Amino acid sequence: MKKIIPCVTPKYLLLIAGIVWMFAGGNILRIGVPDFIQYWQFSVWYLLGAAGVFLLFMGLIFYRLVQKHNARIMGISDNEVPFYKFFDRKSYLIMIFMITGGLLLRSSHLLPPIAIGVLYCGIGTSLIGAGVLFLQKFIFYKVY
Repeated sequence: MKKIIPCVTPKYLLLIAGIVWMFAGGNILRIGVPDFIQYWQFSVWYLLGAAGVFLLFMGLIFYRLVQKHNARIMGISDNEVPFYKFFDRKSYLIMIFMITGGLLLRSSHLLPPIAIGVLYCGIGTSLIGAGVLFLQKFIFYKVY
């Protein structure tokens, strides 16, 4: 019987993760950049705010997440695993929570557009950074 779900080697889970994270970051930036540009008023504080959000998310969340998933993927002994295994169940749940939270935050209009722009520029850039880290892990992948 043929497998219905496409499978890949563990190394390619890192490539898939990198692409997914960069795609997600690009979409978040696509939402945040127009608000940022429209309401920016050339204030350095907004740039510093976006940089702070980037550092917060990259340093406290996404860098650790990349390391955790890289270690998990490196520990997979099967030669073929389902393509969606670049994440574990908990990470998929966190992703659903973050997407839902972002939609609710934007639709509630609790924050002014510039705050959404700053927040989304920082988060989007950190997601792209996580994607780059996954791609780096893919490129320098070593079987031990």
